[in-house]
Formats: sequence, structure tokens, C-alpha cells
Amino acid sequence: MRALLSVATRDGITAFARSLQSLDVELFATDGTREHLAQDGIEARPVAELTGVEPMLGGSVKTFHHAIYAGILARRDQPEQLEELKREGIEPIDIVVVNVQPFGAEIGRALVGVDKAIEMIDVGGAALLGAAARNPAGVVAVSSPDQYPQILAELRERGSVSPELRARLAAEAFGTVAAYHAEIAAYLNQLTGTNYPKRLAMVLEKVSDLRYGENPHQTGALYRETTHRSTGVADATSLQGATPSFNNLLDLDIAYKIARDYATPTVVIAKHTDPVGIASSDELVEAYRHALETDPVASFGAIVGVNRVLDGATAREIAANSYEAVIAPGFDDSAIGILRHKPGLELLLVPPDPIEGMRDYGIAQLDFKRIGGGLLVETIDALGLDGNQLQVVTKRRPTLEELTDLLFAWRAVRHVRSNAIVLAKNAATVGIGSGQASRQVSVEIALRRAGDRARLSVMASDAYFPFPDGIQMAAQAGVTAIIQPGGSIRDEMAIEVADRHHLAMVFTGRRHFRH
Repeated sequence: MRALLSVATRDGITAFARSLQSLDVELFATDGTREHLAQDGIEARPVAELTGVEPMLGGSVKTFHHAIYAGILARRDQPEQLEELKREGIEPIDIVVVNVQPFGAEIGRALVGVDKAIEMIDVGGAALLGAAARNPAGVVAVSSPDQYPQILAELRERGSVSPELRARLAAEAFGTVAAYHAEIAAYLNQLTGTNYPKRLAMVLEKVSDLRYGENPHQTGALYRETTHRSTGVADATSLQGATPSFNNLLDLDIAYKIARDYATPTVVIAKHTDPVGIASSDELVEAYRHALETDPVASFGAIVGVNRVLDGATAREIAANSYEAVIAPGFDDSAIGILRHKPGLELLLVPPDPIEGMRDYGIAQLDFKRIGGGLLVETIDALGLDGNQLQVVTKRRPTLEELTDLLFAWRAVRHVRSNAIVLAKNAATVGIGSGQASRQVSVEIALRRAGDRARLSVMASDAYFPFPDGIQMAAQAGVTAIIQPGGSIRDEMAIEVADRHHLAMVFTGRRHFRH
């Protein structure tokens, strides 16, 4: 039995090669791998013994030879192919161990120029792996150090690798090659400014299996984008509690995404992919109190997300209520000690973003919606607004206090499902209406949840008001200022109603639907 070794990631290769030798497997290796093995006393024969030629072009060409590819591709169940190998003096290669030179892991660290990027592309490794995967009936395609133990176990127990494992390894090898080429394509698309190429390839790495999907009869798994450098829920570490469910992960994502959208200490309580309450304050515990006040009933069984290290004071108040999970960029010792007494509460720690200079690329800047037989693809909805871009359309201009709350509410409303209405006061939501077919109904829901707290609050709407009814209702409830995109054919009617009630209203010129 013969094995060809050419690995860029050398984790575990020494022990694997030594074990193969103990099983009487003859080893051949490319120069870098061979030198690495030699340092640990493992002798592998050079690839040049198979090809009869030395590496060319600085090592770029070392395995592209019929003596190697014929030995890999020859069908063991076709005597004429084996006879052809014999006539040419070529021996079959039974095990191909290749992991390609990292590309995606390195390319996002900085803006790499195309010349340097081309030198990073491992053509030979990908070709070898693809050739081995093409012949699973006779060849073991080994694409990851994670596969070494199972391969060795079968070789020891049965003297060969089972057809079932060879087939599974072939599928993983093709997946590895496809992902590798997809990341190269993603980089080149970014370099050329192509957001929507003719063929959009996505590379996702499996993080874990889930207990079930959205419902118990569905299966599920969590995958992470390889081109996404900034950290999020997919990178989180579980500190306590069960592995988050499919639905909890959705709510954890929206809670943490909203919280980190704010610069000041912010707490978000989320449920069913919508925020229940959002608040910012100088102290995290105060932010939590105000977020909870938005809707204490709906907060039962929700998710809490914060954008600061969770402290003991905030943890103590969280522990007094019933939540599914808490997600944060850190937990201090006192918070951990307090929340440890609620073992059913899931705690997730999101690591800091990678070092400065690493860049998102590929699909990291795109968003997706699944439809039957395809995907809708769009750029991520960025806020893209500051106070200087607002257009005051009413006779009264907003006060500085109102403007601060309007901008807070506008940042919040783009995270709420349409038709979205957010009422806010003192950098905290007091009422949220979402997911309604009628914008007027969303206003009614937000006002009902706010109750008396609607008085002297401001209102944000993710899209224009097709009719002025919602503005009329808000004014009668005591709302003093409104922020909305504008753009309705009835804008003048909306402005007239706002002026009649001495409201300040500003247009952003930008809609934020979230379906």
C-alpha cells in the first residue's frame, strides 16, 4: 500500500505518518512535508522518485505528472487499466493525504494584492485531492487531520479502509476543493467590485448539530461563514446551560446584533426575532431596567443581549426574571457567580473582533432570503444616517432632546419586522409594534404597550405613512416628534396633521423594511 503526503497544515501528520509506516504503508511526500517528517525521524521518499523530474517554478509544479495521476485515478476493478499501469512501470497510490495551502484564512487579514494572492493559491494540492476523491472505490482521500484517527482505526482493525468511509471521505474532499475555489472566487469578486457574480458560491463551515430545527420534527445544524471576520453568535462560546436551540439562536442573533449597533451601554430583550425592549444608559443595569419596562410580560422567556461586559448588578436583576439565554462580550466573576444559580439559563460569550486589518469579504456583506428553488440576495441594510441628513418638514423643529431620541428610535426601528413602529423616550423604547399588515395597527400596538409612557415620547416608522391616521393617533397619545422616510403621495396630509398637533417631524429619505 502506498500513500502520498502533501500537507500545508501539519497538525498530527507526524503521528499519522508514523502509524502508516507501522502498518507497512510506503510513504511518498512533497519536499516541505518530507522535511517536516524527517525532523521527527520519519523517512518518506521524495515525489521526484515517482515522476523522475525535480520540482519546477519554485515548487509550483511538482506533482503534475502522469505517474502520479495515473496511479491515483486507475480503477482497481478494471484489469485493462491496471495492466496499462504495469506496462508504464507505475504503481497505484492508495492513500492521498492533502490539505491545501490556506487562502481564505489569510486573505481577509489585509487587502492582499492580486499578484500576492495568486502566489497563495494551491493549484497542485486541490488537483491531487480532487483526483483522489474521483476514485473512492480504490483510493482514500484524506483532506483533514480530523480524519486521521478513524482511518487508522479501520486500517488496524480490517487492514483496509471500508467503502463507506472512503465514500464519505471523497465527499468531504470534493467539498473542501469546492470551498477552496469558492473563497478564491469571492476574493476576486471583491477585488473587481462584483457583488452579484453569475455564480454565487457560499462557503460555510459546520459549527455543531442542533437538538432540532425550528420545530421538534425538523433536524438542524449551525454553520459559520468563513468570509465573515467580525464576530457574532456563530462564534459564541457556551458558558452555561444547554446548547442553544435553533429558535434561541435566531433570537440571540437579533439581540446581540441590535445591542452592538449602539455605542453606549445598551441592553436588548428579544423574542421571536423581534426586540421586546431596547435601552441605552451610562450604566448597564439602568439600561436593563428601562429595556424591561418596555414590555415586562412579553419579556418572559426572552433573550437578553448586551454590548458590554455583564456586571454583577445587572446580572442580579436579570436573575430575578425568567429568560432563556443571555449573550454578551464578557461576564465578570460576580455575574457568573450570580447566574450560576440559574443552571437552566444559557450564557453565551462572544469573543472580540479579530485584530485590526482583517476584512470581511465574499458573502459577509450580503443578506439572504430563501424562496422556493432559490435565494434573494441583497446588501446588508446599513443605517447610513446622521443628524445632519435629516429633513425637518414641519413648522416646529425637534428639540435637542427629541432629536437624540429620534436618532435612537431610528436606529432601533430597522431591526423590527415591518410594518415597524418604535416609541422611545430617554434613550429607551416604551412601545414597539411589529409584523402587522397595517401600519396603523402597528401604531395601535406600540401605543397600547406604552400606555401612559407614550406621553412626551417620539415615534419612528420604518417606512412612510400611507395615510395620516397613525400620526393622528400618536399625537393624541402625547407623542411629540416623529421620524420616518417620507415619500408617500400623501406626505402633505401627514405634515398637515403633524403641524396641527404641533409635532416635529423629520424625513430621512431612507426606508428600513425587515420582512
